[in-house]
Amino acid sequence: MAEKAKVQYRQSIVVRFSGDSGDGMQLAGNIFSNVSAGLGDRISTFPDYPAEVRAPQGSLGGVSGFQVHIGHGVHTPGDECDVLVAMNPAALKQNAQFLRKGGAAIVDIDTFTQAGLDKALYTTTEPYEELGLKAQVIEAPITTMVKEALKDSGLDLKSQLKCRNMFALGLVCWLFNRPMEAPLKFLRAKFAGKPEVYEANELVIKGGYNYGHNIHATVSTYRIQSDEVRPGIYTDVSGNKATAWGLIKASEMSGRPLFLGSYPITPATDILHELAKRRDLGVKAIQMEDEIGGICSAIGASFAGHLAVTTTSGPGLALKSEALGLAVMAELPLVLVDVQRGGPSTGLPTKTEQTDLLQALYGRSGESPLVVLAAASPTDCFKMAFQAARIAIEHMTPVVLLTDAFIANGSSAWRIPEEGEYPVIKPNYVPAAVKETWTPYMRNALGIRYWAIPGTPGLEHVVGGLEKDYNTGV
Repeated sequence: MAEKAKVQYRQSIVVRFSGDSGDGMQLAGNIFSNVSAGLGDRISTFPDYPAEVRAPQGSLGGVSGFQVHIGHGVHTPGDECDVLVAMNPAALKQNAQFLRKGGAAIVDIDTFTQAGLDKALYTTTEPYEELGLKAQVIEAPITTMVKEALKDSGLDLKSQLKCRNMFALGLVCWLFNRPMEAPLKFLRAKFAGKPEVYEANELVIKGGYNYGHNIHATVSTYRIQSDEVRPGIYTDVSGNKATAWGLIKASEMSGRPLFLGSYPITPATDILHELAKRRDLGVKAIQMEDEIGGICSAIGASFAGHLAVTTTSGPGLALKSEALGLAVMAELPLVLVDVQRGGPSTGLPTKTEQTDLLQALYGRSGESPLVVLAAASPTDCFKMAFQAARIAIEHMTPVVLLTDAFIANGSSAWRIPEEGEYPVIKPNYVPAAVKETWTPYMRNALGIRYWAIPGTPGLEHVVGGLEKDYNTGV
C-alpha cells in the first residue's frame, strides 16, 4: 500500500525562485503569482535581480530571484521563505540565508557538479552541510529530465535548457496543489505565435508536476487558507502598472486627456511603457530628451488643459526641482510620480530606498509648497495615483506621488473597480458668471485658481493691461 503524502495546512506561505539571470525565475514566479491570485489567494511579490551587467553563468554575482507570499493576511513579500527553488549552487548559496528552518529546498541536482560548486566558491563537496541547511531538500535532476522530455521536440539544446524554469514551476504547482490548467492558459497566451515553444513548455511543466506525484511520499505538500474574497474580477498587478491605470482612471473621471512627458529612469520606466501602450484610450506619452524636458513638456500640456504627468526617481526629482517650482508658481495641475531608489547621487537603480521625502517636501528654491502623497502597496498605487490627479486638478496644484522600487516592481492581487466606485473629478473651470471680469489668478471662494483652457472663447489671457488690441493694432 502506497504511503500517503504528508500535508501541512498553512495560513500563508512564501516561495522564492532563484537561479541565473537567464534562467527565467521572474517568469516562473509571475506565472505562479497569477495562478494563486486567480484561486483567490492574497499575494505580494518582489523580484530581486542584480544591478550589475550579467555576471558569468553559475557565479554568485549573477543570481536573480523572485519571491511571492500567498495566503491569508498577506501584506508583504515576507522576510523568510518556506520553499526555496535553487537552479544552481550559486542560487542556493546566495539564498539559503532566507530559507526558514524546516522549510523545503528544491535544487537542480544536475548543476551540483564540482565545477558548479567551484564557481559558487564552495570550500567543500558537501554544500548543505557547509551552508548549515536545516530543511527538506528535494534533489530533482531537472536538467536531465528536461533534455530527455524534449529530445524529439526539434529544439536545440540551448532552447531546451530555457524550459528548466517550467519544470521547477510544475513541481511547485504540485507542492501547493495548484491546478495545471491555469499556468498552461498563461503559456498559451504568451507563446500564441510560437506553437512549438508552447508545446515544449507544456510538456516540461507537466513533467515537473508528475515528478512531484512520484516523490509524494518523501515530501510535505501544502494547503493554503485563503482570505474571503470580495466578488469581482481580479488580476495580478505591479505597482507601476497600477499607477499607470490609476492615472488613466483619473483622466476618464475628469474628462481631461492624459499626457505623460517623461525620461526613462529605473525603476519608474515601466509607467512610461504602460502608458505608451494606451493610445486607444487617448493617452499621449512622450519620451523626452532629459528629465527637465520631461517635466517642462508636462507643464506645457497642463497649461493646454491636459491631466499632465511626469515620472522619475530620486536623481531625476533633483533635476526637475526648478521646473516644479514653476508649476507651483503658475498654479497648474501636475502629477509628479517619484519611484524612489537607493542613493545618493545617481544611486542604485535596482535597490529600493525611501529617502526622497525631504526632497519632495522642500527641495525647491523659494516658498514652493505642494501636496505630497505616498502609496503603501502595489495595489494602493492605483488609488493614490487617482487621488494625486484629483487633488492636482480640483485644487490647481502640483502633487508629488511617492512610491519606491519595492512597491513598483512588486505585485498583488487587485480587484478591478466597478462602475461608480471612484468619484467624478471636477476641474475648477472659469464659471460663466465671471467670464467678463476673469483674470489669470482669479480664485473661487476656497482660494483655488480658476482653470481657463486656452482657446476657450471669451477667456483669452489678460497680461496686465499691456495686451494688444488686435482690431486697431495698438
